[in-house]
Amino acid sequence: MSKVWFITGVSRGFGREWAIAALERGDRVAGTARKMSTLDDLTAAHPDTFLALHLDVTDRDADFAAVQQAAQHFGRLDIVVNNAGYGHFGMIEELTEQEVRAQLETNLFGALWVTQAALPILRAQGSGHIIQVSSIGGISAFPNVGAYHASKWALEGFSQSLAQEVADFGIHVTLIEPGGFSTDWAGPSAKRSTPNPAYDAVRDIREKQRAARSVGEPTGTREAILQIVDAEKPPLRIFFGVDPLGIATADYESRLAQWREWDTVSKLAQGQ
Repeated sequence: MSKVWFITGVSRGFGREWAIAALERGDRVAGTARKMSTLDDLTAAHPDTFLALHLDVTDRDADFAAVQQAAQHFGRLDIVVNNAGYGHFGMIEELTEQEVRAQLETNLFGALWVTQAALPILRAQGSGHIIQVSSIGGISAFPNVGAYHASKWALEGFSQSLAQEVADFGIHVTLIEPGGFSTDWAGPSAKRSTPNPAYDAVRDIREKQRAARSVGEPTGTREAILQIVDAEKPPLRIFFGVDPLGIATADYESRLAQWREWDTVSKLAQGQ
């Protein structure tokens, strides 16, 4: 039985690859984009199984309307993918209020509104799967992308709570945490703050570190996402790529070591 997907940000990157993977195996997809012309090829290739929707995910009312339209068009929703988002490059001191708010509006609130819109439909069905596109930057952090980390760490937090809240309704939640991929996340889609020369050395070191990482091809994620949505017991979190596990292991081992080192002070704070 074919599944029905609702995917935000289908104009490029993971959203497009996953829409193609779903459509090519006979699933039905409602895909959103801010520029409808970017979806013309999918509409032409799959006129009966692809529904193109114009959507800016920062518009809460529009999110609810788009989700409802998709459910009415296809009769149900099985998989909701919050993929729309972008990266913002800037040291914490460089960030403007507007830049931070814009980053959170898209990466955090956009995903939250779409999730809220889909939940009544999924609860009524007694089934469904919400896919949140996070990042290795959702569990670890690096210089020059602090606003991005803030958005993804928040996404991780509410999604872990959500998974516990909706499990009894037959709804699964999965956080996809990619490493480096050759999408345009750091290219045309990215935003950048005005650089402060005081941070040039930090910026150069970070760019060299990033360049040394492995870069995956987005097309390779097609089979991976299909295995996740077809799993009887899908994971709450899963890395995409070869680098994230090593980054996470080093990061969490460092955290545990420091927490243990300062445990006497932690207990002192409780009067022990």
